[in-house]
Formats: sequence, structure tokens, C-alpha cells
Amino acid sequence: MTITKMSWHPQYRSSKFRHVYGKPASKEKCYDCVPITRSVHDNHFCAVNPHFIAVVTECAGGGAFLVIPVHQTGKLDPHYPRVCGHKGNVLDIKWNPFNDFVIASCSEDATVKIWDIPKHLLTRNITNAKKELLGHARRVGLIEWHPTANNILFSSGYDYKIMIWNLDTKETVIQNPVKIFNSHKDVILSMSFNMDGSLLATACRDRKIRIFEPQTGTVVQEASYKSHRVNKVLFLGNMKKLLSTGTSRWNNRQIVLWDQNDLSVPLLEEDLDGSSGLLFPFYDSDTNMLYVVSKGDGNIRYYEISMEKPYLNFLMEYRSHIPQKGIGAMPKRGLDVSACEIFRFYKLIPTKSLIEPVSMIVPRRSESYQEDIYPMTAGTQPALTSQEWLNGINKGPVLVSLRPGSGIVNSLPQFPEQEPSQKTTESNRYQNQEEWMPLEEIQKQSSVPDRKSQKKMEERLQNDSQMRLSNGFDVFECPPPKTENELLQMFYRQQEEIRRLREVVSQRDVQIKQLELEIKNCHMDAGRY
Repeated sequence: MTITKMSWHPQYRSSKFRHVYGKPASKEKCYDCVPITRSVHDNHFCAVNPHFIAVVTECAGGGAFLVIPVHQTGKLDPHYPRVCGHKGNVLDIKWNPFNDFVIASCSEDATVKIWDIPKHLLTRNITNAKKELLGHARRVGLIEWHPTANNILFSSGYDYKIMIWNLDTKETVIQNPVKIFNSHKDVILSMSFNMDGSLLATACRDRKIRIFEPQTGTVVQEASYKSHRVNKVLFLGNMKKLLSTGTSRWNNRQIVLWDQNDLSVPLLEEDLDGSSGLLFPFYDSDTNMLYVVSKGDGNIRYYEISMEKPYLNFLMEYRSHIPQKGIGAMPKRGLDVSACEIFRFYKLIPTKSLIEPVSMIVPRRSESYQEDIYPMTAGTQPALTSQEWLNGINKGPVLVSLRPGSGIVNSLPQFPEQEPSQKTTESNRYQNQEEWMPLEEIQKQSSVPDRKSQKKMEERLQNDSQMRLSNGFDVFECPPPKTENELLQMFYRQQEEIRRLREVVSQRDVQIKQLELEIKNCHMDAGRY
């Protein structure tokens, strides 16, 4: 008789992200009638920031991409303006991490271009780039912004070269990159930076993973693991680890984990399935969560990364019968923290000409800000100037809080902001506090009598009722739209006005609660003495 040894260790891990689930957007929250590119190039074809979604589109006689405001959901106008200055197909697009209104694109025409996107709605095609970078001899397949240094851009092309560009110049056409890497013997398939940008990892078609010091061009590590054909590589934040996706010797899709200081043998290999679609990895260093998105099917697997074995802990899989061709990811500062959203994808579905947002949500009952799932995250302030980085300095990202009211986390205001006042500042202090506060604390924070506060509140509400400006024009006195395009623009502007008014109402609710607290504590003070 065989005796099975019982283990007292639990078969599951305790994790706050154990029950994370994917929530697709409703039909009216999707972006419909978008002519998504049919290109077979292995890339995301989509870039997202809190203001815009950029997506590579079908275009005859050159390359183009669309820039759609995030709040402009629904059907897209067939004549919607495009960014179309390339002579060949656009292969990659990336938003500047420190300026939400600057985007870089690269193309089959062997150029890289930098574009200024207007803060108002696009009214015509953009054909003139802010800067043009000329240096590659063949088509440019990948571009990456440096994560902490301002105006430093990396590009890699089918000439097997990586070029570093300094955009902090007055020249509109830059022909001399500041550095060129010639260490690759085949096409570069992927590039990834570590947290402070002091190391750059690349995946090459020669099946090798290389780690560079980008300021010197020195190759510090190189992996030539024969049984793993690498496609994408990704630094896992400050974990001192690398993750690569690709295929095994038996053509199974595979995830491989590496120690960045020793690429001779992987820490972990995990075969997923026998499908042929590419795997796109996304890592959130704030939550230590890894998302693996499949190209050609609709699934998104997600894991939690730990420092100890088994390193990779499978959580769940979001399944959809609609396959995605490309994918975009919203930066953390663009998420809805009130809904406990910790990641958001934008799936490109060319068969339906649709972009579908999918939110990854932590189920919580409380509606207050969840500090444990939103640690400090990278903001839009660069840690270094381009010259400081070129001089050999490295710094980690400048971190910001995602707590509502803690500060601006968008790089530039899209609309003119109201001047801050003393009352708004006071309201933010009470925004995330409980209904009751100690009397001494109230007296320290505010010594204004209740009548005076009510009078100021009435004046403020009266002033706000007179404000009717939205996006620089009077919504009640503007001329009626004459064309369909003008009607659409008017509709989108009114949507923004409604959103702004909702924010104002929310602020007023907070101020009313503050006044109630002051009155209650004044009455208690009078009763006590």
C-alpha cells in the first residue's frame, strides 16, 4: 500500500491581485469604423496616452496614422484627418513620455519623424513633421524613447543598426545621430530599457539577447540559448530580471525568465501552447504584474512576478473570441483609480474596424482611493536633460501619486485651467477623509466662521454659473454648424464641457461636505463651552 504524503503548505498564494478580471468596454465606449492597417509587420500598431490614441491606418501612396482623442468614442468620420508625411508604410509609433502632444513614428522609407499634435481637435491632415531624422540605410522597424532623459530617442532598422538621437536641437532635419551601435548581425526584433535607462536589452533574429550600456555602447551580457527562438524581450522593472517571449525547439509558444547578470541559462521556461501568433509582454513595475497578449487570438494571460521561486505565478486569463492584430496600453496616470483599474489595453480588431478598450480591475467594495494597489508611479517630469544623460548621468524616474487631487499627472493641460483658489485647496484636504475629524484638527485647518464660508460659497457658485467657455469659445453664442464635420466637432466639444461641469459639481459636493463639518464642529464647540 502506498502512502501519499500530505503537504501542509497551501496550494495558492495570498495576493491582492489574485481576483483581477478583464472588463471589455461597451459598444458605445469603443472606437468604431477605424481603418486599421493590414500590415504583417510584428508590432503594436497602437500608442496611447491620457489624451490620445494613435493607430497606424491603411493609406494609399505612403504611410499614415490616426490620432483620436481618448474621449471621442463611437463611429469615426470616414474623412477624419490623418498624420501622413511618410513615403512608406508606418511600422512603429510611440508617444513622448514627457509630453502628451509629441509623437514619434518610423517607416519603410528609412526615416524617423517627430510630430506636434495640436491640443484642439484635428481639422486637417498633418503633413509637415516637427523634426525628421535621417541616418538609416534601410527601413526603420522600432523606436523607443528613453524612460528618464528628455528628448532622447532610440531607433533600430533593417540595416542592423541602433541609433541614438538627441532632439534637443533647433535643426528640423537631423542627419547625425549621437551614437550608433553595430553589434547586431541581423534584424533587431525588440528593445527594452530598465527603470533608469542605464541598460538596454535587445532581441535579435539571430536568436540572441543582448544587454547594452547605451551611453557607451558596451555589450555587458549576451545570451545564445539554442532552444529558445526569441521574439520580444522586456526588462522587469527593478527585479534585475529579463523576460522574453518566443518559441521553443518544438515550435510551442514560450515565456522565458532570465537573470540580467547571467544570461547563460534561463531561470525559468514555460511553454504556453502550440499556436503561431506572436506574444506581446507588458510589465507593470508598480504591481509586479506581467500581461502576455496573444496576437491572432483574443486572450490576455496575466501573472504576478516574485523575487523567489517559482518567480512566475499565473493568476488568470482574459478570454475573448475576437482576435487582436495589435495592442496599446494606457500609462498608469490615465487609469480610472475610482474603479480600481490597474491596467488598460486597447485591442485593434481590423476585421471589425474596431478598437476595444479592456480594463483590468481589482474587485474592491470600497469606493475610496486604494493606496495599496496604486503606489507612486512614473510621472511626466523628466529626471534628466538630454545633455546630462549624454554626459553619463543616470537617474530613476520622477514619481508621482495617483491619488485624486494630489497633483497634475498629465504632461500638459489640454484645456485652459481655472486659477486655483484658497477654497479649492481647502476642499482637496477633505476630499479623501472620513466624515468625522477631531475638533482641534478642524480648528487648525480652518478658522473661518460658517456664515463667512457660506457667503464665499455663494459668490463662487455665482461666478461659476457665469462661466460658459469651453475649449476657448462660448458654447451658447457660437454659430450653428453648417457641415457634418462642424457638427461632429461641436458634439465633441459639448462632451468635454459636460465632463468639465461634472468635475465642478464633484468639487462643490466636497466643499459642501467641508462646510457641514465646520458647522457641526462649531456647534459642538459652542455646546462644550
